[in-house]
Amino acid sequence: MAGRDITEGRSSRAIAVDVGVVATDAIWQNTDIAYDVAIGGMPFIYAINDSNPYIRQTAPYRKEQFDNQTEPGEQSLTGWWLRSQSSFHEGTGITFYDPALIPGEGTSRFADSKGVDVWIEGQVTLLNDTVETYSTSSTPVVISANDGTNDCIVFADGVNLKKITMSGDTPTTSTYTLVAAHTNQPIVSVTTDGTRYFASCTTALHVGNIGGTTSDDTTYATGTSSVVVRFVKQRLMAGVANSIYELNPNIAPSGSHATTALPTATFTHPTSAWVWTSICEGPNAIYFSGKNRTNSAIFKIGLTTGTTALGFPTLTTPTEIAQFPVTEIVNAIDVYLGTYMVICTSKGVRVAAVQDDGSIKYGPIIIEGDFKGVAFRDRFAYVSGLVGTEAGLYRIDLSVELGTLLFPYATDLVATNTTSTAASVAFLGSSDRVAFAVTGDGIWIERNAEKVTSGYIKTGFIRYNTLEPKNFKRLIGRGEFDFGSMTLETVDAEGTEYDVVSYDSSVPPVEVTTSQPPGAQEYIAYKFILYRDGTDNTKGPIFKGYQAKATIATPRQRVIKFPVFCYDVETDKYNVMVGYEGRANDRIGQLESIEENGDIVTWQDLQTGESRQVVIEQITFTRMTPPDRGFSGYGGRLDILIRTV
Repeated sequence: MAGRDITEGRSSRAIAVDVGVVATDAIWQNTDIAYDVAIGGMPFIYAINDSNPYIRQTAPYRKEQFDNQTEPGEQSLTGWWLRSQSSFHEGTGITFYDPALIPGEGTSRFADSKGVDVWIEGQVTLLNDTVETYSTSSTPVVISANDGTNDCIVFADGVNLKKITMSGDTPTTSTYTLVAAHTNQPIVSVTTDGTRYFASCTTALHVGNIGGTTSDDTTYATGTSSVVVRFVKQRLMAGVANSIYELNPNIAPSGSHATTALPTATFTHPTSAWVWTSICEGPNAIYFSGKNRTNSAIFKIGLTTGTTALGFPTLTTPTEIAQFPVTEIVNAIDVYLGTYMVICTSKGVRVAAVQDDGSIKYGPIIIEGDFKGVAFRDRFAYVSGLVGTEAGLYRIDLSVELGTLLFPYATDLVATNTTSTAASVAFLGSSDRVAFAVTGDGIWIERNAEKVTSGYIKTGFIRYNTLEPKNFKRLIGRGEFDFGSMTLETVDAEGTEYDVVSYDSSVPPVEVTTSQPPGAQEYIAYKFILYRDGTDNTKGPIFKGYQAKATIATPRQRVIKFPVFCYDVETDKYNVMVGYEGRANDRIGQLESIEENGDIVTWQDLQTGESRQVVIEQITFTRMTPPDRGFSGYGGRLDILIRTV
C-alpha cells in the first residue's frame, strides 16, 4: 500500500498495540481493524468455513461412576441424585443426613421426632398416648410397685403417700394412713423392697405394707428435708443431710409408732452444706450422688470380706469416683445390668461405663436439658425432663453404641399441654406402661393401647455431601396405610414446611413431584406426619422409609471451539491491513503461556457482543499457506478450545 510500510507503525498508534497485548484481565475494543473475536485482550479474525466450523456445546457435567454406597442405588447412575432411608432405629441427633460423613454407620439416624416409636428396625409407628391419672400442685415422687394383686404406682404427694392401680385407662387412687405424729410433714423420698414401702418425711422414716392402706409404722428419726432412701443390694441405704447411713429395714421402734435415732454414719461429707441426691447399686458397689451449691460428684462404696449383723458384707469407706463440671448438678443415677450408669444432670444425660473395680468412666452429654429421673425397661433407659416445651421422656437404646459412650435416643411420651418439667419416672409394676410425675401438675401414665392423635419424624437436611445447589423434584414414602394416614412434607433451610401429599387407604404410596420450596436449594429435609385411625384409636399407619430424587442445579459450562487466522500480516473484511514480521509467533507464545498457567481470561465474540470468563483448554496451531494476498508471512490457523467458568 502506498505511503506507509507496515513495519513503521502509525502516526497515532503503534501496530503492536493495535494487535493487542494478552492479559488475564484485559478486554479488547475494536478501533481501526474489524476483528471478530478476542481472548485475554488479544484480537483475532475468524477463519470459519465448512471445513473448520465454529462449535459450541455443553461441557460434560456427570462423570462415570459405580454404586458403592451403603444404601443401594444412592449414586446418580441414571441422572437422578438419590437419597433413601429404610430405618430410623439409630435415633435422633443429626443435622445433615450425609451417611458417608456420619461417624459409625449413621444410616438410620434422623433429625427430630415426636409421638413416634422408631425402635423397631425398618418401621415407624405412633406411640401410645398418656393420661393424667392424678392432679396435684406439688411435685410427686413415684416408684414402681405391686400390691400383691395389681401392678401399681406408689407416690408421695406433699404430706400424703398414695397408690394408683389401673383398670385399662381408668385409675384407682388410694391413700396410706401414716403415723398421726408425722402426717403434716412433706414426704421427700420413697423406695421399696418389693413388699414394703419406705417413705421419708422431714422428721421420720415411715414403713408399711404396699398391699395395705390402713396403718404404717415409723422407724428412724431423720429431722431434715434433705433425705434420699433406696433399697439397694438388699440393704436400706439413706443419705441424710451430708451423711450416709446403712439402716436396718426390720428395726422395731421402741413404743407405739416411736422413732429411734439414726445409727452411726457410714460416712459424713466434710462439707456441711453437702446433700445427697440419688442412690443406686452396681455389681461391686453402691453409688451415691450429691451436690454442694454448684459442685456435684458421685461416690462409690465398695464391699469387704467382713459381715454385718444382718449377714451382709461390710461396706468400705466411700470414695469419690467422678467429679462434674461446675454448675452441672447430678439429679439422679441408676445402673443398667451392671454395665452402664445413666446419669441425669442439670445439663443433660450422660452414660458411664462401670468398671470391674466399681469405678466409672462417663462420656459426653448425649441429650441436653435438665433431667430429673431414670428408669429401665428391656434395653432402654427412660429419662424424664422437658420434651420441647412439654413435660415428658426421652428413650435411650443402651444396646447400640454409636460412638464411645454415645447411644441412640429419641423423644418418647409427653404430658400434653404441660409447661413444667417431668420429675421422677417409673413403670406400672411389672408392666411396660411407663408413668412419670410432672412438677406442679400430677402423675401421667401411658395408656393401655390408645395411640397419640399424631406424631412426626423429620430427616436430617439432605445435601448429597456437596454445597452445590440442587433441584429436589421427586419423593415417595413407603409403608402400610390401611389404618390412619401419613402426610409428606418438605422443609427448607429456614424450617418452613410445605405439604406434598397424603397417603391413606384410598391413596397408595406413589412417587410425587415436590415443587416447593421453589428453585434450587443447597439442602432440604423431609417431614413425615403420622395420624392415627379415625375409627380405631389403637391403630395407625406404619412408615417404612422414603426415597428422594434431585438433580444438580449448578449452571452448565460451555465448551466452545473456533478457528482464527494467525499470520504476520492480516487483512480484515474492510481490506484494512495490520501486522509486522514475527507477529504470529508472538501471539502463539502469549496464548500458550496463558494456557499453561490455567488462568481465567475474558473471551469476547466481537460480532455478537457476548463476553464470558473462560479457561483455555487447548490450542492447536496448523501452519498453512496464506489464503490470499491479504495475508502474508509466517502463520496459519489457530484452533482454540475454551471452557466457560
